[in-house]
Amino acid sequence: MSTAEPMFKTDVEAVDALAQSYKDLRTEIGKVIVGQHDVVKSVLISLFSNGHSLLVGVPGLAKTLLVSTIADVLDLDFKRIQFTPDLMPSDITGSEILDEDRHFKFNKGPLFSNIVLADEINRTPPKTQAALLEAMQERSVTVAGMRHPLPRPFFVLATQNPIEQEGTYPLPEAQLDRFMFNIPLTYPSYEDEIKVVKETTSNYRPDLGHILNAEQIQFFQSLIRKIPISDKVLEYAVQLANKTRPSSNLAPDIVKQYITWGAGPRASQYLVLGAKCNAAIQGKYSPDIDDVQQIAKYVLRHRIVRNYKAEAEGISEDHIVEKLF
Repeated sequence: MSTAEPMFKTDVEAVDALAQSYKDLRTEIGKVIVGQHDVVKSVLISLFSNGHSLLVGVPGLAKTLLVSTIADVLDLDFKRIQFTPDLMPSDITGSEILDEDRHFKFNKGPLFSNIVLADEINRTPPKTQAALLEAMQERSVTVAGMRHPLPRPFFVLATQNPIEQEGTYPLPEAQLDRFMFNIPLTYPSYEDEIKVVKETTSNYRPDLGHILNAEQIQFFQSLIRKIPISDKVLEYAVQLANKTRPSSNLAPDIVKQYITWGAGPRASQYLVLGAKCNAAIQGKYSPDIDDVQQIAKYVLRHRIVRNYKAEAEGISEDHIVEKLF
């Protein structure tokens, strides 16, 4: 699949190289992004797993800076789309225009990039959201009956503000399910904020090195799928997803009491893929149950629907997921 493949005699060597590349990526990203270690780790896991992520956080937490920095160190094309109520599907996918020779020519939209930051995805109407989600699923866009494949790798990071819901179009569950991870961003610690303010109010401009290129990323994406997983760990991941469904025989009382709708089979797939990648970046050659648990909240929190009782009692999705362990 990639010219990177002959560089490694065995898959073990390739996993070691992935673990080292991950360390190097963390170091380079850390020159710009202070703290947010879990966020950086989760974004990189979803990228190497060939999934998309939803970043949820209030404005000003460096979401755009994080994404552009990751694109920079990975030597990938990056586009940012600001989602607004008047944004049309053709504004993101592109449209056909008449050129000087009176022929229709496809003018590519900002989706034709390796990393796309969909800023405030819940501020645009469902028609435009659907156009983005089709691209995420199919890795292509259809304009005037013609299919146009998107560049590889293709990775969408969408952001959402959890506070201000006025004038928004919340993503339906079926569309949320397209995102591998839901990653919450929190305020930095006091020490981290001191460092952020020092660096951003001075002439500090770090030089970032390119750690990987598009071809190497695609190689590592296929490597993740080749990583073996024991039946015991795979069954644990599927059971975890099953436990979130109130109608399941495996569902504990907390789920029957507080959950209206549980996670679908895509959650099981992402739990396994995420666990494989979580193991690989730590230099392990096969995931264990701990790897599944480490990424479970990111996979499950946006795939379970709480009922009114849970909301009234302040029972969060994360609390319910923790109880499933």
